[in-house]
Amino acid sequence: MTNLWTSDAEQDWRAALAKYAEVVEAQGVKPLPELDRWYRDELPAAIAGRKHAHVTLAELVKLTEWKMARGVWRARNLALVRGNVPALVERTSTAALARVPHPTAPIAALAELAGVGPATASGVASAAAPDVYPFFDELVAACIPGMGQVKFTPREYARYADALRDRAARLSPSWTPTMVERALWADTGGKAGLRQAGKAKR
Repeated sequence: MTNLWTSDAEQDWRAALAKYAEVVEAQGVKPLPELDRWYRDELPAAIAGRKHAHVTLAELVKLTEWKMARGVWRARNLALVRGNVPALVERTSTAALARVPHPTAPIAALAELAGVGPATASGVASAAAPDVYPFFDELVAACIPGMGQVKFTPREYARYADALRDRAARLSPSWTPTMVERALWADTGGKAGLRQAGKAKR
């Protein structure tokens, strides 16, 4: 899907990361650019500004909308997320984020909420601690040698996150696993890139 993973040239990764916002726009999903800016810029600041790191129900719903707009829309999952009790979301996310930097505990704890799987949970963890947790994306996972068919479980997420943390460390101290994830996703072209590849094959 992409040869970026095999490159040790930091300029290649910087170039891919610089295209991220452009690739988001190219997906042609109307709410995605605005949701993505909120996810990258506003949500991390909101979480960091709290005495005890957590997300609200409204933030969890918006994050789920961002995840689905960037990937696959699942109306039932979104309805389940919206049905969570606000106090439970805050309590669960506070307990989960207190477990940072454990590799899987925050993901497993957040996934106890209705409609929240490891990918959505990783979105919360990544917003809170981007230097530890990348967002769990199937297009990115497909770029990692040996990952195989993606299984959305905390155990598989641990493998995925370890690979991205290792790749970030090999690039330079300034790289985070979240930056690596976004560079790889941008390099694939996202879902729009897959559609273009499909047309080329036909």
